[in-house]
Amino acid sequence: METVQWKVDGMSCTNCALSIHKYLQKEGIAEPKVSFMEGEIQFELPETINKEKLIKGISGLGYKIRSEDGTAPKRKWLDNNRDRAFFCLIFTIPLMIHMIPGLHVHVLMNPFVQLAITTPVFIVGMGYFGKSAWNSVTKGIPNMNVLVAIGAIASFGYSLYGTLSGQGQAFAYYETTATILTLVFFGNYLEDASVASTQRALKDLVKAQKVMANMIVFDDQHKEIIFNVESETLKVGDLILINSGETIPMDSKILWGEANVNESIVTGESIPIHKKMNDLLLGGSTVENGTLKAYVTAVGDDTVLSNILKMVKAAQGEKPPVQILADKISAIFVPLVLGIALLTLIGNWVIADIGFGASLLRAIAVLVISCPCAMGLATPAAIAVGLGRGARNGVLFKNAKSLETFKDIKQVVFDKTGTLTTGLFEIADTKVIDGTSLESFIIIAYSLEKYSNHPIAKCITGEWKSKEEIKWATIEEIKGLGIKATDKEGNQYFAGSFKSLANQNVEDGHNVYIQKNNELLGWIDVADQIRPEAKQVIEILHKKGVHTILLSGDRKEKCEQVGKALGIQEILYEQSPADKLEKLDAFTKAKPTAMVGDGINDAPALARATIGISLSNASHIAIQSAQVILMNQGLKNLPMALGLGTRTYETIKENLAWAFSYNIIAIPVAALGFLGTWGPTYGALIMGLSDIVLAINSLRLFKKKLV
Repeated sequence: METVQWKVDGMSCTNCALSIHKYLQKEGIAEPKVSFMEGEIQFELPETINKEKLIKGISGLGYKIRSEDGTAPKRKWLDNNRDRAFFCLIFTIPLMIHMIPGLHVHVLMNPFVQLAITTPVFIVGMGYFGKSAWNSVTKGIPNMNVLVAIGAIASFGYSLYGTLSGQGQAFAYYETTATILTLVFFGNYLEDASVASTQRALKDLVKAQKVMANMIVFDDQHKEIIFNVESETLKVGDLILINSGETIPMDSKILWGEANVNESIVTGESIPIHKKMNDLLLGGSTVENGTLKAYVTAVGDDTVLSNILKMVKAAQGEKPPVQILADKISAIFVPLVLGIALLTLIGNWVIADIGFGASLLRAIAVLVISCPCAMGLATPAAIAVGLGRGARNGVLFKNAKSLETFKDIKQVVFDKTGTLTTGLFEIADTKVIDGTSLESFIIIAYSLEKYSNHPIAKCITGEWKSKEEIKWATIEEIKGLGIKATDKEGNQYFAGSFKSLANQNVEDGHNVYIQKNNELLGWIDVADQIRPEAKQVIEILHKKGVHTILLSGDRKEKCEQVGKALGIQEILYEQSPADKLEKLDAFTKAKPTAMVGDGINDAPALARATIGISLSNASHIAIQSAQVILMNQGLKNLPMALGLGTRTYETIKENLAWAFSYNIIAIPVAALGFLGTWGPTYGALIMGLSDIVLAINSLRLFKKKLV
């Protein structure tokens, strides 16, 4: 089956997405994914279904499919909410002049003049709302435009009947028709702008992908020539020049030069990082000072930034549990409001006996003041801002559910090596046996360990780099034991673990033992450096009432040293991978638990926890098993991730409370006539502003204190 991914213009809330989703399912598409925040549709297209028919059907619902390359269709006049709103406003203003005290233009009070002025507004309104409403009803999925269209048709039809029957001004509600359509167009325009503003952080990431690049090529004389090209045209292996102040166009590796690079767009870390030869560069980062020559290592969807965007977009399409109720109500909202409007008309006309005209105005007010979009927009708006703020600060959520789940986390389990510690070793202690000088011991150790790739060996050779070294006659690495060598005089040397000792009548527990001819010369202890931010992070968690646990396969002494230094409340050591999974099962069953690991060796444990949080090396981002990734390769943003999850859930609850309260209060107010004779006009205005309140409240997430 063909995988179809379309960009769609015109979706403004989940009610729109729901309409398209139901239509595609009716046409035989299994599990279509429709994201109104991103304006995207994705599904698998069976060979038996005609793609053009689907495009025509979606267009009939009032939405426009972009071309195959994703470019927006050429803009036409009256083809968007802003143009329609301002066009209708030109005709609506004359109809509203008589609302100004003391200002009455007699000719504008003539019903036929009002009919002539209102007709262009009605035609434009029905061309959009009417067409969309009709198509949605005939497909069995009535949308919000049904409410607007019925309200406008009712007021226009009643006024037209009064005009043609000669009953005059008493039947003329043309200004009601015009103001409803104009204000709803303006409301939709403001809604579009509000939704776009919640996508601000994501748009910044997208912009960072589209830059110019200085590509290096060579002429027939092997001289460099610089071409200025669009970053999208680069291929893996291309050579590029990046000057001070320029954006790195694609993921690359430095061949020449040094520079300070700001990676905040990707990692959230604003302090520039010094980069030199062979270091990796992340596309979207900025060179603050210095000049670099590099070759491209990843382009397009394979870059780190593209993977971030894919994750955030996928997470925006997810529905957290709190949204399910709102979606169910949105699905039955339009028929429910139509029923209430009909009861309003009958109740006021027959029971209250206030006259058909006044009763009709109240029914129309009910139709236009109700807002299913508010319920549909409540969760996605908050999720978009939460995910966006996280992405801009180096915290990536793979799904929206994780944002909601964070509010329940009661304990955090940490791996040790590479999580609480840096994974970079340093020499902590050295013991030299009597008869051996420290200087000769260092030369022997360096000469042996320089032939090993083990992290501890690299630590020793890095700290004890010696100008002198022994020239070996033979040297070999014995797996699991260490390095064995023979010098030109026939002396045998060994640098290895406790198991490598010929005479084991010495204390165990040191990292490297150095021997000469089976005689111990001394030992070396190394320590894994504790992350500088770890202690502060643990303290913040404790203040929030979160229980902390260290779960490691390392030795008791090493785990207790790190755990006690950081103040971790529970320390579990010498745990096998199976033990870790068993312990995490128990922790998770007892209370919601987050697991923090390096995302590589801890994959099973991360998957087993309530929420898996990975400290990521950016190059591994696409294969992490965690639901949350901290991009700055440290624990620094862990409290922010927890706080962001809690604050986002709070914002969703506030939005839903507003959406439900608004409709529960607004509809009875309109039905009982508290909005007066201008009820439909006020209703359209209030409805248009209701979604803006949600967007503004969601945008507050950008400023809320998280830690």
